[in-house]
Amino acid sequence: MNHLFRLTFFLILISTASHAQKTPKFGLQDFYKYNSELEYTVDSIFNTLSDRQKVAQMIITSGGEIGKSEATVKKLAMQDVIGGVVYLKGHKQKHTQDITELNAISKENKTIPLLFSMDAEPSLFSKRIKGARDVGKTIDIKNESQSDSVVNIINRELRDIGVHHNYAPVLDVSANNEAIKSRSYGSNKETVVRLANQFIKCTQEGGIIATAKHFPGHGLVKGDTHKQSVYIDGSLQEVDNYKKIIEDGVLSIMIAHITIKNNDEYDTNGIPSSCSKKIVTGLLKEKMGFRGIIISDALNIMKAVTILDNAPLLASKAGCDLILMPPNEVKTINSILAAMKTDAIYKKQVLQSVKKILRLKVCAGVIKS
Repeated sequence: MNHLFRLTFFLILISTASHAQKTPKFGLQDFYKYNSELEYTVDSIFNTLSDRQKVAQMIITSGGEIGKSEATVKKLAMQDVIGGVVYLKGHKQKHTQDITELNAISKENKTIPLLFSMDAEPSLFSKRIKGARDVGKTIDIKNESQSDSVVNIINRELRDIGVHHNYAPVLDVSANNEAIKSRSYGSNKETVVRLANQFIKCTQEGGIIATAKHFPGHGLVKGDTHKQSVYIDGSLQEVDNYKKIIEDGVLSIMIAHITIKNNDEYDTNGIPSSCSKKIVTGLLKEKMGFRGIIISDALNIMKAVTILDNAPLLASKAGCDLILMPPNEVKTINSILAAMKTDAIYKKQVLQSVKKILRLKVCAGVIKS
């Protein structure tokens, strides 16, 4: 990154911050609303970035005890080739220290601050943050009041650490699926939608981005995408779960690595949903009208996608905005940039993704406004 860019970006941040003092601070509730000040802020930042820096915003690497090494994550941040980090496991103090150090790198280099995320579902919470209060399993949450109590604890811990984005709740129907188990609200569709929606509402009112997962539905299938290709055979029985969630303003949705077969309209021809434009763009964006952030499931360890050639590029081409844990961040950026050079429609899609990500960062307070 050259000196001129650093100076320009720094001056724009000062300008937009000063400009924004005349108006109320942006919040997550502003993401879907038209606001000229918000548009100005996002466009001002977007226009300072090179295409490489823009694409880097889409890349989420991993940190924590079972993620990439601390040295590797810091190097990626210094190279300005990531847009965020998901923390997989570790002690609260260590998570906090790592995030503080990464924020210092962004500040020193005058690069876009990183979006920090975590799989802080109730069932996984105490594993992701060692020493945090055990809030029980998702399957044991029975009403809205209980859900709010759990979410308030999770939100407080995430804010303390510096995490902005929670990859929760699970919207899958079933407590019996091999991969989902107690992470689901159960086998009753109405209960699942009602409690998941309450989780989302309370999470986002608390300033944390919520994520409904695993679209188009992982509860009524056999198998685990961590271990093998998993299929929805026939109709998409869980897609309707997302209608109310989308209508009520969930900010992000995660796409599962589930292959669909024997479905005339949505057969994915042997590739996972996360890499299928038919599912991500055709179904979720166009038919269901979702305008928020679409994130792929992890792309580095799940056998359902690691068997593909360049799954991160396929996920981006399918319509995913955030590319979660690609095996090689720089290779992923280079492959997206190369594809953008030969496909004007795809380039336009990528740039729209980047603008959404920057908008989310402003609304979440990652980029101070």
